[in-house]
Amino acid sequence: MNTAVTTTTPTEYTYNDRYINRELSILDFHLRVLEQAVDPLHPLLERMNFLLIFSRNLDEFFEIRVAGMMEQLTLGNESRTPDGLTPKQVLDQISKTAHAAIERQYRILNEQILPKLRDEDICFLRRGELTPAQSAWIKKYFQEQVAPVLTPISLDPAHPFPRLVNKSLNFIVTLEGKDAFGRQIDLAVVPAPRSLPRVVRLPDELTDGKEHHVMLSAIIHEHVSDLFPGMTATGCYQFRVTRNADLALNEDVEDLAKALKGELSSRRFGRAVRLEVTHNCPKHIYEYLLDEFDLNEEQLYRVDGPVNLARLLSNFKRPHLRYDSHTPVIPKPFKKSESVFAAMQKQDILLHHPFESFAPVIQLLREAARDPQVLAIKQTLYRSGADSEIVQVLAEAARNGKEVTAVIELRARFDEESNIEVANVLQEAGAVVVYGIVGYKTHAKMILVVRRENNKLVRYVHLGTGNYHATNARIYTDYGLMTTDKDLCEDVHRIFQELTGMGKMAKLKKLLHAPFTLHAQLINYIDEEIANAKEGKAAQIIVKVNALTEVQLINKLYEASQAGVQIDLIIRSICCLRPGLPNLSENIRVRSIVGRFLEHTRVYYFSNNGNPRIYCSSADWMDRNLFNRVEACFPVEDPASKKRIYQLGLLNYLKDNQQAWLLQEDGVWDRAQLAEGEVPHNAQHTLLEAIK
Repeated sequence: MNTAVTTTTPTEYTYNDRYINRELSILDFHLRVLEQAVDPLHPLLERMNFLLIFSRNLDEFFEIRVAGMMEQLTLGNESRTPDGLTPKQVLDQISKTAHAAIERQYRILNEQILPKLRDEDICFLRRGELTPAQSAWIKKYFQEQVAPVLTPISLDPAHPFPRLVNKSLNFIVTLEGKDAFGRQIDLAVVPAPRSLPRVVRLPDELTDGKEHHVMLSAIIHEHVSDLFPGMTATGCYQFRVTRNADLALNEDVEDLAKALKGELSSRRFGRAVRLEVTHNCPKHIYEYLLDEFDLNEEQLYRVDGPVNLARLLSNFKRPHLRYDSHTPVIPKPFKKSESVFAAMQKQDILLHHPFESFAPVIQLLREAARDPQVLAIKQTLYRSGADSEIVQVLAEAARNGKEVTAVIELRARFDEESNIEVANVLQEAGAVVVYGIVGYKTHAKMILVVRRENNKLVRYVHLGTGNYHATNARIYTDYGLMTTDKDLCEDVHRIFQELTGMGKMAKLKKLLHAPFTLHAQLINYIDEEIANAKEGKAAQIIVKVNALTEVQLINKLYEASQAGVQIDLIIRSICCLRPGLPNLSENIRVRSIVGRFLEHTRVYYFSNNGNPRIYCSSADWMDRNLFNRVEACFPVEDPASKKRIYQLGLLNYLKDNQQAWLLQEDGVWDRAQLAEGEVPHNAQHTLLEAIK
């Protein structure tokens, strides 16, 4: 008996089949981070840190992504995303997934992390475990360090429910008795100021030298009655509200910095989107809170522990419970040269952070600030604190009479206030500060130094995939190119002119440039691979980015797959493409690497019939990067650097079978498993060893 084989053509796939929802995909990434907390490959304190990173990630997810969808519902927007889901459907799925994930997070904390820490004499003591001497110390600590900065607020007709700051720790207290004015008060709220440490270490003399800690919440809970003389606290329950933290900024404002300052205060008191309470909070109390914040029970999260794990980590002195220390390597060209300028004159230099040091980038600026032959320095700044060495060196250069121009992106989310401060520091030093293009975030990573040599002006350029942030450069993987290539330097010069002046789109020789040429050229390069495949030539695409959401590129990759192009996508977080679908994406494989370092490099590889094209970029394959930001994408042309990126930056990650997660056609991410006889391969560990 013959069995008919049913095949599916690309046109028969529905939206749900072709695309994965953006919000659900990023939530899946957060779940992959959470799973690191149970991974024995990580030392214990690093596993704990992944729990806290998950908390921070989820906070931002609710503040921005969930808040945005709630706003759409409020406005009556029921339009479907490319995957075919409505905002309501997405919110329902998020609620289901997030509740299960948070329950798992606290179960990992209570059943695995804390017991293992206790085995190492690192304890978070509960109130019932305290010795009399410890209890006395804590009482004194409360009276001297905590109570003086607390402001208990009774809830009565004269004291309405207070306006509580986004993500702040608060306590709702049930009371019996009358206050000094004879009022019968049933409820009060006690906000815990951010200035108070959330974890308090007990003195060594009370713990036999062991690292014993008490949570601030336990200290307040134990002595909360002291805040209400003559009354009795019958219950004390932690809670925390998460609010909409996205800024609504009118692009027609006359002064962007001034407008941002006005908006920043509103972030602290935006619309509530989530309520967290302790698991023992009575129903009538959390229902009261839900009513005050205009939330429903789907937006309530009852947790078995502190309501804000993000502030739980202390400076535990246990080196054996952390990763082995890593000192980034100074590349050989800089060791052999008397200056950064001399090294760059000899060759292009590719940096791979955090395996290689970020110091040469800072040294380039430092030498430029003090070199009498340097005339001008121009730099983009997306995330950088006012006290960072880079900002201080730029200020020094301006004071030394250099023409310093800083293009500062004030709207870098959650760094707006810091960037305003950076702008003020540089302006006071005499630098020219501009805020880029209204309506387009400046996300490109570029430094341009102009130096007079033998009566000629010579340009030195740094281009990167990551921010100019020295701390991030130790924990994020990023590429940087230091070059004197005339075409690249001229291109960077023209982009800076475009950012600071007015005129037509800059015509560039080598750089691809969003929002103008980058997207179209990526489509062209994919088309070339399609043509090669149809002609029977080898055709391959490898893309390593943080996120893939742009539908035109996804559809073009589907087309390439159907033509026989072999496609590997290394996507850290969001991927809206579905791999492995018959007759649509069966030649596409998608993986995500989650490990010690945050994967942040953006690399595009096109085999080009044996003459590979390799680009590094500041841009992910997302609508916002390709159409609504200023991005720079630079070719890597030096043969040794191209080989290095291909082998260590791409193939190395495709071999990973320890930190890799593989995306299935149904949208589920599965942890890579070792096949029988397969040798374990850890991409990040390989890089640590290779660049020693």
